[in-house]
Amino acid sequence: FGGFLVKEAVVSTQSTGTESRAKVLSNMVKQKRKEKAGKWSVPIPQVKQMGEDEVFKVMATGKRKKKAWKRMVTKVTYVGEDFTRKPPKYERFIRPMALRFKKAHVTHPELKATFCLPMIGVKKNPNSPMYTQLGVITKGTVIEVNVSELGLVTTGGKVVWGKYAQVTNHPENDGCINAVLLV
Repeated sequence: FGGFLVKEAVVSTQSTGTESRAKVLSNMVKQKRKEKAGKWSVPIPQVKQMGEDEVFKVMATGKRKKKAWKRMVTKVTYVGEDFTRKPPKYERFIRPMALRFKKAHVTHPELKATFCLPMIGVKKNPNSPMYTQLGVITKGTVIEVNVSELGLVTTGGKVVWGKYAQVTNHPENDGCINAVLLV
């Protein structure tokens, strides 16, 4: 056992140079994570949780209306441009056309101006990851909007194409999506 410990001590003294570089790298990664976390300071930090019974309506299917595995989404949703429905027989979640939105009224906090911008996608719904996947938009949801027409430019001189915004209203009640740009 004694020889093993001596070899271990020798190995650890030789690798101190690599360890310090690894520590620097891990500290840099931690710093980047902290910066990213700071960027997510959202206007509405806490939202009221919504249960599945509030978001979905159970649809009775089958000849005798005995089967109840389909759900109709009762909240505003976003589906992509290339979205095609599954055949009705196999569709588990039905998103009505009347509740599908393509644009959002986004307010720029520094310019104090509101723009009607096309949506790119739903980044995160704080209520549930399943709502994010389905594209359900409720108050507090972070959406991605196309800001290319605003002419925002990065420090490197590139035009910013997509930015995140947080929904500040209840879209199913108002009939429109109001959001604040996360700068």
